Formats: sequence, structure tokens, C-alpha cells
Amino acid sequence: MESTHTQTTYSQQDLSAFDNERFEFDDVQERLNALLEANAEIARQKAMFKTDRDWLEAEAMQRPVNTEKAYSYLGLMLGTLPPASFFVRVAIDSRVLQSDGAWFVIVLLFVNAATAAAGFFSGKFIGRAARQIETYRWPAMLAVAPLLGILWGIIAGGSGGLIIFLVGAFFGAFVGGTVGAVALPAFAVFHRVLKRGDVMEYKHFLPLALGITLTICSFILGL
Repeated sequence: MESTHTQTTYSQQDLSAFDNERFEFDDVQERLNALLEANAEIARQKAMFKTDRDWLEAEAMQRPVNTEKAYSYLGLMLGTLPPASFFVRVAIDSRVLQSDGAWFVIVLLFVNAATAAAGFFSGKFIGRAARQIETYRWPAMLAVAPLLGILWGIIAGGSGGLIIFLVGAFFGAFVGGTVGAVALPAFAVFHRVLKRGDVMEYKHFLPLALGITLTICSFILGL
């Protein structure tokens, strides 16, 4: 009986020691993973900033906007104001407000909401692609940017046009693609110059995005 009890006691002690060793191993593994992640983040930051001055300027920004947010906000503006300008132009030329004004405004609101939402949410993925093409040489970037803009415009314009049935989707995709082909390259050029690392100052982003959007609106309205 004593021998059996002793063997059981030793077995429990061995299990306890094994659990402690496993706990210590897990703790070391977690610390190692955290260290590797920190090193990877440092390497990513060094690759992102060309010089220490760029890093200091990025750190000094009061309201930094990263690439994904910048393109999402731009998509929101492009999905709201140019379609509204187009509808205003149609209303002025056709005088539709005099006959079916209420329906026209309701359709306008739904289309604007759809294109704005599509432009905003797709801007996150477009921003990731734009971040990549902004690392290309200038000729290559200027060649690829319009294609990315067309894709973006088709997504946003087509989403809004679906509200006006299938024909509206094709027409919305065409108009959206045209707007995107102009807007994205223009924004990408200035964004590449003004950003530091992956961020740009909000006070630089806002006039840039609004300027591009309102310029497109003025062409649509014929101003």
C-alpha cells in the first residue's frame, strides 16, 4: 500500500512539473511572437518612409489620414456630388421638375445614397490597390491609374444605376467609369507627392479631394 501511494505521489509531482514547463514554454512562445511582430512592424515602417524626415513629418501630423481612408472619403464625395450634378443638369435641360418633380427627387436621393455607399466602401479596397500602384515608376503609375479609376467608377456608378433598372446600371457604370478615369489619377498624383509614409494631413486631403470633385461637377454642369 505504501509503495503504491508513493508511486502515485511521484506521478502527480511529475505531472505538475510538466504543466509548469509547458506553461513556461507557452509564455516564452508568446513573447517570441510579440517580438517577431514588433520587428516586422519596425521593418514595415522603415520600408514605408524614404527618409527620417518623412517619418518625423508623419508623426507631427495633427489629423493624419491613411491611404484607405483617403480613397474611401474621396469615393464618398465622388459618389454623391457628381451624380447629383448630373441629375441637376438633366432637370435643367428636360424641365422634368415641372411634371414629375417629386419622383425625380426621390430617385435622385436613392441613386445618390447607393453610389455614395458603393464609393465609400469600395474605396477601402481601391485604396489598397492605389497604395501599390503609387510605388510604381511615374509612367507606369499614370498608365495603370485610369484603369483602376474606371473599375472604381463602374462599381459605384453601376450600383447606383441598378435602382433605375438594368439600363440605368449600364449607363451609371459608363458615367461612373468616366468620372473614375479622371478623378483617381488626378488624386493619386497629388496623394503620392503629399503623403508621408502611408498618411497625409487632413488639411491637405480635404481641399484636394473637394477640388477634384467640384471640378468634375463643374464640367458636368457646363460651368
